[in-house]
Amino acid sequence: MDFDSGLVLSIPIAIFTLRWFRRFMSTETRLPQWDNLLKRGWLLFIVFFVIGKLFSVKEGVIEDWYLFFVFGGIVAALVQMRDYRPARTLLLAVVPVMLCFLLSLLIESIAPSLMERFEDLVGSSWVFTIIWLGTFTIYARNQQKSIETERLKREAELAKTQLIVGHNAELERLVEARTAELNGQKEELEQALTNLQAAQNRLIQSEKMASLGELTAGIAHEIQNPLNFVNNFAEVSVELVDELKEELERPELDTDYIKELADNLIQSQQKIHHHGRRADAIVKAMLQHSRSSTDERHSIDVNALCDEYLRLSYHGLRAKDKEFNAELLTQFDPTVGRITAAGQEIGRVMLNLFNNAFYSVSEKKKQQPATGTYMPLVQVFTKRLDGQVEIRVRDNGLGIPQAVIDKIYQPFFTTKPTGEGTGLGLSLSYDIITQGHGGTLAVNTVEQEFAEFIITLPASDRISVS
Repeated sequence: MDFDSGLVLSIPIAIFTLRWFRRFMSTETRLPQWDNLLKRGWLLFIVFFVIGKLFSVKEGVIEDWYLFFVFGGIVAALVQMRDYRPARTLLLAVVPVMLCFLLSLLIESIAPSLMERFEDLVGSSWVFTIIWLGTFTIYARNQQKSIETERLKREAELAKTQLIVGHNAELERLVEARTAELNGQKEELEQALTNLQAAQNRLIQSEKMASLGELTAGIAHEIQNPLNFVNNFAEVSVELVDELKEELERPELDTDYIKELADNLIQSQQKIHHHGRRADAIVKAMLQHSRSSTDERHSIDVNALCDEYLRLSYHGLRAKDKEFNAELLTQFDPTVGRITAAGQEIGRVMLNLFNNAFYSVSEKKKQQPATGTYMPLVQVFTKRLDGQVEIRVRDNGLGIPQAVIDKIYQPFFTTKPTGEGTGLGLSLSYDIITQGHGGTLAVNTVEQEFAEFIITLPASDRISVS
């Protein structure tokens, strides 16, 4: 019996089918142990070839059983991959083919005549199974494409998620680094602020000490005047007593002259008493100021306060510069009366404005030629307005440049040379007037002509007209 033609035809069909199945189901990765067996499917051909030669099997039966076992191996592999949806669909496609194979082989082996009788039915069954196989194979292929699409989508989403996670991790790292940098900058700024506040406190203290020094110099000069009178009249009193003694020792007394000496002595003692009381009043006034709290409000006489600090400032500058002279002009409105305010704070403001005014006219005088006709002038005006008290301090000095007019109330800003001003006087004065007393502090100036500072303080029902 010749088996060559049938087996030779069966071998390519089997090898093609196995190769297609292995690639379709990716058995190399999904089922590697079965993949090795399917790759060696050609060995089964040798077995059947030998069996056919030894037992002289009828032609056509060997190739049918060979293909049956090939499809059986495919079914076995599909059973192993039943968790995979396309494998289950392909298994459903192959089972009818296997049943048709098995039924045909059994009928042909047991009752060949019956096979010839129902040849058309068997042929139709084969056509149906082939169509079934093709349909479900296509369906399995579509399932496989859908699963592959889903897999690629999941991989893309996973890659995107990983990218986002990586990006978030990088952002978190950058945020942590930036946070650490900002914390470092914050600590540096806090330290710088602490140092700045300490420096500011030192400058404020220096400004207060400078103001205290100027105030002390003015007070000393004020006290010096009555003390000079006391000393002078005391010397005159001693001379009058000596003359009186000499006259009393003469044999003939001139009673008229003695009375004249006595009258002069009385006048001298009265002068000593008057100027002594004046010095005592100055000391008591300063003691009263020293007992006043900077935040304590009390009734103050605006005109008297302005006049007092004007003289203190002027004499303080005179104590430092004996050659300095200035004309002082005051116009006090008697209806201004008294207001409730922190007298020591308002006095500090007035002293600062007067000091600036005298400094400005002094510097302008120094710039004038020796033969110049310039005469320093500082003016103070008070006026009662509707619900307010106005104080104007005007000088005919250097004025303020327009370029810096907006900076004069800034802390530490000064137009004076280094060492002659801290730049806190006007800043503190502005705070005292505006924040401490609810008033205003404005300036009107023309460079090289004049500067005028205008203070307004609330009066309303707190004024008591004297």
